[in-house]
Amino acid sequence: MKLRDQMWLAGLLAIAAFIWLRDRTWLTSSDEVLPLLAAPAVFLWLGEPWQGWRKDAAPIQFNLLIAALVILIVGLALAITSLLALGWTLALWSWLGTRVAREKVFPLRRLLIFPLLAFPWLALDLPSLGWWFRLSAAWSAEHIFMLLGLAVSREGTQIIVQNFPVDVSAACAGLKVLQAMLVAGSLMAFVQLGFSRWYWPAVAVLPLVAWLANTLRVVMLSTVALTFGADAAHGWFHEWGGWLVLIVMFALCAAVFAFLGRGRNKIESPL
Repeated sequence: MKLRDQMWLAGLLAIAAFIWLRDRTWLTSSDEVLPLLAAPAVFLWLGEPWQGWRKDAAPIQFNLLIAALVILIVGLALAITSLLALGWTLALWSWLGTRVAREKVFPLRRLLIFPLLAFPWLALDLPSLGWWFRLSAAWSAEHIFMLLGLAVSREGTQIIVQNFPVDVSAACAGLKVLQAMLVAGSLMAFVQLGFSRWYWPAVAVLPLVAWLANTLRVVMLSTVALTFGADAAHGWFHEWGGWLVLIVMFALCAAVFAFLGRGRNKIESPL
C-alpha cells in the first residue's frame, strides 16, 4: 500500500472515530456496541480487500467522493448519524473501489452494507422506533391472546390478560435485536446468496424478521408469565428466552436463504 493510500485509510478511520464519538449517549451497555464492532470485522473477513491490491489503480472516483462530502456536511449540519454513515461509506468506496482487484469489486459492493451498519444511527436517529416496536408487539400479543379465547384488554404497551397485567417495557424495545439481526442476517445472506438476485431482497426483509422475533419474544414471555407467574418471566428466562427466539429466527432465515440459493439465479454483474 502506497503512502497516499495509507493517508486515505488514516483519514477515513479518523472520520469514523469522530462519527462514533460525537454523541456517546447511546453507549449504555456492551451488547449495544458488539454488533457495531462486528460489522466492519465481517466486511474485512468476507471481502478481504487487502488481497489482490491493484498496482494499476484507477484515479479516485471524484464524483462519488464529492457526493460523499456533501452528504457528510448535510449530516453534520442536521446531526443525522445515518447520513454521516452513508457519506462515510461512499467515501470509503470512492477510494477502495479503485484499489482492489477487479474480481473483488462486485462482492465488495454487496458488502458495503456492513460499513453502513458499523455506526450507531439506529440508536441515535430512530429512538422512537423502539416505542413502535413495543406498541406493535403489544398489539400483536393482544390479538393472539384474543384468538385463543382469553379475556384481553390493552392500553398502550400494557396488556391485561385474564386480569393479569403484562407490560411491554423498554427492555422489549427490540433495537438490540434489530441491530444484531441486520448484521448477522446480512452475513448469512451474503454467504448463501452473495451472487444471487435474491441477495438484496433477503437483506431488505431482515428488519421485518427482527420485528417478528421481538414480537414472538413478547408473546412467549407473556405466556410464561401467565402460566408460571411474573417471577418466572422476569428471571433468567427473560434473557435466555429472548435469545432462543432469535436463534430460531436465524435458523429459519438460514433455511429460506439456502432454499433460494439452490436455483439458477446467479448473476455476473453488480446490482
